Amino acid sequence: MEMNVSNNEEQVVAKKLGGLNPFLIIPILIAIGVAIYLFVLGSPGNFKADPRLNGLSSVAFSDLETKELHPDGFLGIIYMGGPIVPILISFMIIVIVFAIERALVLSKAAGKGNVDNFVLNVRRLLNQNKIDEAIVECDNQQGSVGNVVKEGLTTYKALSHDNSMNKEQKMVALNKSIEEATTLEMPMLEKNMMILSTLGTVATLVALLGTVIGMIKAFHALGSGGGTPDSAALSIGISEALVNTALGIGTSAVAIIIYNYFTSKIDGLTFKIDEIAMSIQQSFAEFH
Repeated sequence: MEMNVSNNEEQVVAKKLGGLNPFLIIPILIAIGVAIYLFVLGSPGNFKADPRLNGLSSVAFSDLETKELHPDGFLGIIYMGGPIVPILISFMIIVIVFAIERALVLSKAAGKGNVDNFVLNVRRLLNQNKIDEAIVECDNQQGSVGNVVKEGLTTYKALSHDNSMNKEQKMVALNKSIEEATTLEMPMLEKNMMILSTLGTVATLVALLGTVIGMIKAFHALGSGGGTPDSAALSIGISEALVNTALGIGTSAVAIIIYNYFTSKIDGLTFKIDEIAMSIQQSFAEFH
């Protein structure tokens, strides 16, 4: 007997909820991050020549060496953070893009209307053994919870007319159907969550690398000058270290907060599915 009659429909919904392909999107976002670093932060308007260098006040940006430039604003200061900065900018862009993507996917997965009201309506209909009406509620819900519950109710309805299995076998088949439907839906909800989790950790480590590089430059400037260290080079090295630290901590904090928020949303949907699944099993045991 065919019990999973709505699997094809669930597969279509799952594909719609699949979200962005990270292998395609991440390289594009990295390229955008590098472009922002080079052409926005590195714009000539963000720098000015060292006023101590005579005759260079009107020299073109491309004609000046880095050591002869001074940031003329916050964007220029970030640019002077060194080669790790474009990586951290790319990380932040990736976090923002995938946060928006997950928000849209989870919003669609939650379906129409209030999930709590949907759960209460389905449980009320189950207590009255109104399976067809409960299936209609699932169609109207149009979310992951509704998809899983509909699969369970469809199997419930099929098993109620099956005389080839005893009650215990039917309960096992019903439970298996709900578990399979849940297994089909949950990966789509959790897809790309690992990216947010990974960046929450990696951003800090990459920023630490940038910080160490900046401090190495600072101490090199401190020691290479002998008795008169290059104060400009020293300050640039310290500034580079702090810029990397700030970008890394900011990116990591945003990624962790967003990851935990979406994890709680997914756990909430999973709890609702488990709650209705238990009601379906109890209803079947009572009426059949």
